[in-house]
Amino acid sequence: MPRPFVFEKPAGMRDKLPLFFQASEQIKQQLLKKINEWGYQMVQTPTLEYFDTVGEASAISDQQLFKLLDMEGSTLVLRPDMTAPIARVVSSSMKQVAYPLRLSYSAPVFRAQQREGGRPAEFEQVGVELIGDGTMSAEAEVLALMNDVLRETGIRTFTITIGHIGFVQELFIEILGNEERAEELRRFLFEKNYVGYANFVKNLPLSSIDSARLLKLLECRGGDRALDMAMDLAGTEKGKKAVQDLKELKEILSTYGAAEAINFDFTLLSHMSYYTGIVFEGYAAGIGSPIAGGGRYDDLLSRFDRSAPAIGFAVRLDYVMEAIGQHEGVTNRTCILYSGERRKEALLAAAEKRSKGIPAVAQDVAGVEDIDAFTKRFTDVVYLIGKTQGEETT
Repeated sequence: MPRPFVFEKPAGMRDKLPLFFQASEQIKQQLLKKINEWGYQMVQTPTLEYFDTVGEASAISDQQLFKLLDMEGSTLVLRPDMTAPIARVVSSSMKQVAYPLRLSYSAPVFRAQQREGGRPAEFEQVGVELIGDGTMSAEAEVLALMNDVLRETGIRTFTITIGHIGFVQELFIEILGNEERAEELRRFLFEKNYVGYANFVKNLPLSSIDSARLLKLLECRGGDRALDMAMDLAGTEKGKKAVQDLKELKEILSTYGAAEAINFDFTLLSHMSYYTGIVFEGYAAGIGSPIAGGGRYDDLLSRFDRSAPAIGFAVRLDYVMEAIGQHEGVTNRTCILYSGERRKEALLAAAEKRSKGIPAVAQDVAGVEDIDAFTKRFTDVVYLIGKTQGEETT
């Protein structure tokens, strides 16, 4: 393997330069403030987890895990998501804390990507987990909070699309009676390969009625009409209940004032295999991937010996930054540019700015190669250069 150039980074990794970093930190703090207003408490988990616990429970494919060995030979992973680590914490350090729990986080996660994929292997998530409440009220709260959080980003137009894994599973097993075929259809839907899905269905040994029902699923997308179409497709009581639950969920979201951005898509599935009920994703104009997503996962906690229903979501901070546009230009900082004989004056002036909450840099002019290029980074520049009889030039 050739030695990498000194300026190269591992595939999927990125640098955050000052302007982008400052802008993303500002957005992150706004989101965390909004989440805190809803009563969610921050937790932090280690960057490294055991593969045999969090790694296997994360629902991220083994090929996407960054693995390493500790000194005892145990396999560790860089955390690939935050839901599984929080499930571990809730079942161990917080085992005596009564349900329901409202927890939040902000953390980078790591998922190895194909070199040619162009997708980040490290990205930051801001999210919440509501653990121990299996009611529709909990689902509505989490969705309403995600709606609030996305509005807080400043994104003008976004949608939240809701699906239901339980409904799809009921439909597939009812018609196919075969988990292997059901898994194949789920894969087509997850990849949004609707042409492949349709061709696969047409080649199955099914009656024309059952084949038509499976193809009709592709049309169950949109507003309230999607719910009506799904209800017509449902052939079991569980399937009908799933649709009815979504209708009631939208009514509760209307009470929150959060129904405007909601639509439905019964083809929506997730690569996270621990989801058991509703799944949802947030989309912004011009961004090809979801900027946020989540769902109900009622079985994951049992893997850590503390069973509980749960639901949560995560916001992709990098996609949010892409949706609101790159932050170019100067930052709100003052530069006090001084010559040596006016150092004390400059340092006092910078300290006064800082005492008022204004970021300030005191810069000796002798250390600047190109004054014009340097000062363009600041919104305000004060020149304290040489002995002057009159006022300072700004």
